[in-house]
Amino acid sequence: MQTVTVLGDMSNTLKALQAGLSVEGITMYLFWLGIVGMGAGSAYLFMMQGSLTKTYKKVAIVAGIICGVACFHYYRMANIYVESLAMAITVDADGKVVIGELAAFPTAYRYIDWLITVPLMVLEFPLLLNLGKKGKPLFLGLGVLSLVMLVTAWIAETSPLGGGSWWGFYVVSCLAWVGIVGMLYGSVTRASKHLPEDFQGHLGTMKAFILIGWVIYPIGFLLALSGNESIREIAYNIADVINKVGFGVACVVAAKCLGDHEERGDLKSAA
Repeated sequence: MQTVTVLGDMSNTLKALQAGLSVEGITMYLFWLGIVGMGAGSAYLFMMQGSLTKTYKKVAIVAGIICGVACFHYYRMANIYVESLAMAITVDADGKVVIGELAAFPTAYRYIDWLITVPLMVLEFPLLLNLGKKGKPLFLGLGVLSLVMLVTAWIAETSPLGGGSWWGFYVVSCLAWVGIVGMLYGSVTRASKHLPEDFQGHLGTMKAFILIGWVIYPIGFLLALSGNESIREIAYNIADVINKVGFGVACVVAAKCLGDHEERGDLKSAA
């Protein structure tokens, strides 16, 4: 029974590989790249905690968890996409590979992943600032906004393409993202004023990932209007690897900066 399953999976993969460098083929390769990128990123970030002081090890641990969770979900999403692509491929009388409409996309798995990883990403900010009870409003504000952003985006994704619900929930999701950016450049910036100047630059890089790096998600959402939803998946896959692994590295670099100041004894506490 196990042998049949393995051969079945292999058959789907070999059939899907016939897509070559089509939009669908590139999407499939990017799902596989996502597995490797997230897995390598998770291993690296977990190892980096050894270079941090006890106060800031948790920053690297959370970053590693984010990439580890994403790696698992990318494995599941890749399998779903490959199976769907294999079912959509036919070969005509001339031996030409024809790719029909894919029956399913791993949308549910993607949003399950985001519902876990995205709140953890934005919560890295108050975690890094180490504000204790004073950081509770930041935790709550960023956490709630991230969940609103994701839930409304999921509703939009599963609504009829181009319909009122599709556009309406998309706009609400974008507004929640704007709210997150507003908190980062407002409340988080004010809460970090007591920290060293060199750290501010690292914090700015982290905020840029949310402001600039996340722009590709609403753009990717709109790419579904192109008529080929695989184009949307390409945008999401590229954005995920950059924003999760890159953001995690930025968090660790910022934590290392604060840890160095802590060891020198010149790190000020929040007023």
